[in-house]
Amino acid sequence: MNRTDFIKLSSLGFFGLYSCGISNSLKKDHRLAIQLYTIREAISKNLEEAFEKLAALGFKDLEIYGYDGAFFGKNKKEFLSILNNTGLKVISSHHKTGVLENEKGTLLNNWEKSVEDLQFIGTKYMVCSYLIPEERTNENYRKLPDILNKSGEITKKSGIEFAYHNHDFEFEKLGDNKLIYDFILDNTSPDLVKMELDLYWITKAGFDPLSYFEKFPGRFPLWHVKDLQKDTKNFTEIGNGIIDFKKLFEAREKAGLKYWFVEQDSSDKDIFESILMSKKYIENNSFFFD
Repeated sequence: MNRTDFIKLSSLGFFGLYSCGISNSLKKDHRLAIQLYTIREAISKNLEEAFEKLAALGFKDLEIYGYDGAFFGKNKKEFLSILNNTGLKVISSHHKTGVLENEKGTLLNNWEKSVEDLQFIGTKYMVCSYLIPEERTNENYRKLPDILNKSGEITKKSGIEFAYHNHDFEFEKLGDNKLIYDFILDNTSPDLVKMELDLYWITKAGFDPLSYFEKFPGRFPLWHVKDLQKDTKNFTEIGNGIIDFKKLFEAREKAGLKYWFVEQDSSDKDIFESILMSKKYIENNSFFFD
């Protein structure tokens, strides 16, 4: 880590807090995880320094994005070495479908090779992350469950679970007046396809996660934990918005929660300052996984 970064982190209070042991999670071996899209700008500048900053904040686990046959431009051995050097582990990885994009790392383009590489670095979950706007047609939605089931069959052979991550468009209706999200849940195998519930997007769409936990218990082992500003509906630090995280975490067993990831797509301040604010709220409320 260079001197500029050290000064910047120090000014935000990272090292003082870290050395004083504010994180009980570090002492008790509780885990904290983050979706790396949150710090995409820092990653684009220097991958290893970005990881060092996360480690200094007490994060131990990651959800990655952008695998395209390589990990942020590194082969699997190089990337695993960086993880080992910074003490970080990859829990989950995001992938697009490849229905309209012929890219490596997608569900429909040599998925077996993707699974092999993610297994090599110790990943527990692989997730269908996003449908590009051109994919969002009734025809493609109706084909999606079969694609997801087949992807889950392949990951399962390697001991990796598969999941689908939502935004808000899945809470629009298909031609038969059924919600797209419900259609996916009803037409995929609970054994092969889990759900990574994004608490921001489902809330923005006007739906209650608790109702889904009741209707589909155990189906939501992964969450994206991010908050929603009341007036602007923009992203904000966890605890600074309108989402009742205490109520949601009380239902974690019903949901089947195993891992969850801090995420903040954008911020009106330095993103690492935002992460620190979210981390404080998490620790004050003991929202951990072991």
